[in-house]
Amino acid sequence: MTYKRFILGVAVLVAPLALFSQPAFADREKSESSSAKVVMTASPNALTLSPKATATVVLSNISGSAKVTSSNSKIATASLSNGKINVTAKAVGTARITAKDKTTTLNIPVTVNAAPVLTANPTTLNLVVGAKSVITLTNVSGSLKASSSKTAVATVSLSGSKATVTAKSAGTALITLKDSKTTLSVPVTVTTTTGGGGGGTVGTSHTLLAWNDLGMHCMDGDYSVFSILPPYNNLHAQLIDSSNNKLVTSGVTLTFEAMADADGSVNSISSSKTNFWQYAKSIFGVDLPVGTGLTGNATASFTPQTMTLDAASNQFVAEGIPITPYDDSGRKNPYPMVKVIARDATGKQLAQARVVLPVSDEMSCAACHASNSGAAAKPAAGWIAGETGEREYKLNILRLHDEKSLANATYKNALATKGYNAAGLFATATAGKPILCASCHASNALPGTGIAGIKPLTAAIHSSHALVKDATSGVLLDSITNRNACYQCHPGSETKCLRGVMGNAVLTDGKAAIDCQGCHGTMSNVGRSTRTGWLDQPDCQSCHHDGKRELAAVSATGILKKWTDTRYATNANVPATGKNLYRFSKGHGGLQCEACHGGTHAEYPSSHANDNVLSKDVQGREGSIGECASCHKNVPLTADKGPHGMHTVGSAWVGKHGDYAEKSSTACAYCHGADYRGGILSTVKAARSFNADGKTVNYAAGQKVGCYDCHNGPKGD
Repeated sequence: MTYKRFILGVAVLVAPLALFSQPAFADREKSESSSAKVVMTASPNALTLSPKATATVVLSNISGSAKVTSSNSKIATASLSNGKINVTAKAVGTARITAKDKTTTLNIPVTVNAAPVLTANPTTLNLVVGAKSVITLTNVSGSLKASSSKTAVATVSLSGSKATVTAKSAGTALITLKDSKTTLSVPVTVTTTTGGGGGGTVGTSHTLLAWNDLGMHCMDGDYSVFSILPPYNNLHAQLIDSSNNKLVTSGVTLTFEAMADADGSVNSISSSKTNFWQYAKSIFGVDLPVGTGLTGNATASFTPQTMTLDAASNQFVAEGIPITPYDDSGRKNPYPMVKVIARDATGKQLAQARVVLPVSDEMSCAACHASNSGAAAKPAAGWIAGETGEREYKLNILRLHDEKSLANATYKNALATKGYNAAGLFATATAGKPILCASCHASNALPGTGIAGIKPLTAAIHSSHALVKDATSGVLLDSITNRNACYQCHPGSETKCLRGVMGNAVLTDGKAAIDCQGCHGTMSNVGRSTRTGWLDQPDCQSCHHDGKRELAAVSATGILKKWTDTRYATNANVPATGKNLYRFSKGHGGLQCEACHGGTHAEYPSSHANDNVLSKDVQGREGSIGECASCHKNVPLTADKGPHGMHTVGSAWVGKHGDYAEKSSTACAYCHGADYRGGILSTVKAARSFNADGKTVNYAAGQKVGCYDCHNGPKGD
């Protein structure tokens, strides 16, 4: 299958139907006649168990006889004896135990998690030659074994539940720890000095900037029924020669590899964390080696993989990395980190960058489409029984889809065209062939998909759900004031897709200043037939113009605002004629906008620590890359040749700016305010001190800079 670069850097695609999962709790339903009576209660009112474990739920205030049933006896069984429910966990999944007497019905959710598995602490090691470190192991099952992939670099020995690692020589090794059920890998980096393992992106002569293009890529949690998106992450990087301030595109090699974050979370394998490869050929038409993505890149591991130069944009890219949101210890981490290293032709390291490859499988339709959820989404043939989790709600969706469309001639023709069962998508999936939604509903995330005459996926989903009511508030999902509408399906409640500086902005009352609709408009606007999904997106200049920052890029009716000021404008006609997307735009020195500002939805500074690692490595602080010395070994003095027409930042400019300010004070007002007392664009990002007119002026981070701070206005002494 062919995947175009300018589109496949996408990932936060909406899940097929609405309304996010409701909290699990005992739901008590009373008959009208019992409203004034003492009703039956259960303690505890929810259970979390491991397979084969048992638990007891005590019922109180039983009226008449009581009965108990399980919604899925394959997951958990229940029996009642003397007012006590005996619950036995059978397999991993979720079930609901229903207890009913004459007046009351109680629903007790049961979650069966996998039995505790072997864990290691720490999960990564950085040592100097000769040093030793102990890895503590818990939940050991049976006998324990340990080995090193490179004994010349590091050795390992076992004593009880502790593994001692000894650093032998500089390099990297992988410590493998294995019991009767689980195998763990602990990466070890050995350096000759305590400073040798640092993570800064600035070398002695080069600066390396790296980023992910979207801020969050999405994938399905299960591929056995239908798929919206494959695991597909994109990594970009640009290398700057700080001696001549030019981008380096030849004579160097850039590679990426897995690394641990500050919490010890490392993600170096995907094959055991998803069933994507089991169904890849059936869904996407390609027979992939396990662990390899649709473009031929494997997931980040401890073996470096080479990035490819995109000469047209002067950047190095690695597309289609099939990383998942689970680390090597089984913990969910949507913000796994990789290390990018630039080397010259001799293999000498020039610079490195530490960057996030964000990924989420949080897309979910369970709130409406899980069995026994809202009646409005119930298929006429009834809810699916005997399935759990993602398979359950996906099968319910296909059954409902067939019921609504099977009588339509276009639908029947589409089934035939795609080789699906004439009885419908449900019959196709239950026979073992999962469905690719984009095979009929075109998606620009997957170029070449879709059937003419059938709505594109983004239009079909958003337009059909715009008039659905939010189950938690009763407000229409289409309401521009319903900030939670998008997070009913898009990653947000857990993953925090929108976590950049704009998503974290708050008003004086503590409420969010900017929401999804502020940039994208209402759900019906996103689903309009004239919109091209993934390409008709908001641009920077709709909010950033004339020294101002708007809180909404669209009008109350969802129309993108237009201004004449282009200082912060995205590039025109990228990636296609008539489109102008931030993630494809470039600016100062030929750098991509995202190189300095961060990925879409996760612009610096982000609310998640891993996102901010790169900017802190480059310039010593969080936020957009704005310190001139980060890339310039010798900082040039300029009045307007910096990013977005800025002047040089620093003491050199303070000493030389007087003549320019007196001749061009109107240009100063753009950032410093019409009254020259400081505007929003003159805010200091880090504490600074300047010597001006014989005195020292100190600024705290967040303080605005104005002409009156040092002298009497723009023309004063």
